[in-house]
Amino acid sequence: MVLTTTDFDTIAAISTPAGEGGISIIRISGDDAVDVAARIYRGKNLAKVGTNTINYGHIVDHDTGDDVDEVMVSVMRAPKTYTKENIVEINCHGGIVATNKILQMVLSNGARMAEPGEFTKRAFLNGRIDLSQSEAVMDLIEAKTDRSMKVAINQLDGNLSHLIRNLRQDILDVLAQVEVNIDYPEYDDVETMTSRLLRQKAEQVHAQIDQLLVTAKQGKILRDGLATSIIGRPNVGKSSLLNHLIHEDKAIVTDVPGTTRDVLEEYVNVRGVPLKLIDTAGIHDTEDKVEKIGVDRSRKAIDSSDLVMLVLNASEPLTAEDRELIDATAGKQRIVVLNKTDLPQQIELEEVKHLVGGKNIISTSAIKASGLQELEELIAHLFFNEGIENSQNDVVVTNARHIGLLNRANASLKAVVDGLDSGLPVDLVQIDMTNCWDLLGEITGDSYQDELLDQLFSQFCLGK
Repeated sequence: MVLTTTDFDTIAAISTPAGEGGISIIRISGDDAVDVAARIYRGKNLAKVGTNTINYGHIVDHDTGDDVDEVMVSVMRAPKTYTKENIVEINCHGGIVATNKILQMVLSNGARMAEPGEFTKRAFLNGRIDLSQSEAVMDLIEAKTDRSMKVAINQLDGNLSHLIRNLRQDILDVLAQVEVNIDYPEYDDVETMTSRLLRQKAEQVHAQIDQLLVTAKQGKILRDGLATSIIGRPNVGKSSLLNHLIHEDKAIVTDVPGTTRDVLEEYVNVRGVPLKLIDTAGIHDTEDKVEKIGVDRSRKAIDSSDLVMLVLNASEPLTAEDRELIDATAGKQRIVVLNKTDLPQQIELEEVKHLVGGKNIISTSAIKASGLQELEELIAHLFFNEGIENSQNDVVVTNARHIGLLNRANASLKAVVDGLDSGLPVDLVQIDMTNCWDLLGEITGDSYQDELLDQLFSQFCLGK
């Protein structure tokens, strides 16, 4: 990457969420960070205070002589900082006016506004973290459950990076040995020996990448959440189920059919599994124009869901609409919820088992909160089988970019084996092995394009 002068500017941004709060933090990073802060600060001489200290004082508007705010100023000197540059953080009272005023004063005294993610980008460019660790920073910020937080911390600690670098070193060692065998042949069967060496390493690395990709489905759910739609006829208890799972009376619940006319979405933590719950309008034939739009959206929600909770009314016999919904969700990962078990049961359980294949059926009463714990346990078991909880120190791949690169690396390894089977010369087969090495390097940032960095860090929040 070609570094420009802007990569060494002193930058600043507000690192806390916008709005009113107990505290706001203006972060400054760069060679001149301490000098910039000192120009607007009255208190101890910041140039002489020790590193990793926090200092009481005031921010002063020298144009008017007025105090802007009473502050605590943290001074952290390079290289033991987040960016490996000098960092100053001005801790002021939370509030839009004071925070923005101090930021403008910082920008007027030698700093420039940071771009989204630029502090983390500098941590990468200065070698404190690699690219996969940089992405883990955002995963940690956006973590929706304890499990997803643990996985993000695992990656931030460098566990994935360590594994990828070991794989790359294994490949590099083989490529070097192949070059030696080609350039300095000592045996007549050097071609056979080299081919065997390449094949063994390709198969070994392929197996290790496959183990990583096994975690990808679970990892993606932890990172992005499990799109879960609650489907059923009107008045079967869908909204009551949603309210229980989110522990809040978010959806209106009445005994009037058709109360929910639109799609409601909520994120919820179910046994460490982040669910993006979608409460849908009751699916049935209707002439009501508004309700019909909600029904259409409900049908679309089935297609876009990772998990469907099909709610049936256990106090009524199966209807034609119930059977239609069973057919419509047959190709999805599905849990059938027999709700309203507090009322006399009229549904034919054996018929339901026959229609849905006899699995993932839970009996509940949303009113009496019975069976709901079992429902949560089933959700966790279906998608994780408690595996992540029990092996939280293992590497879990959560990032779509990493998954794509691992799949492409595996394709290159397959090309190595196919090339050897086809009798291609070793020097041509080497190209695919080298390509695998390059692709793995894109995960950690050991090899990358400048456009990739711009695209990745632009997704970060301002001030991180």
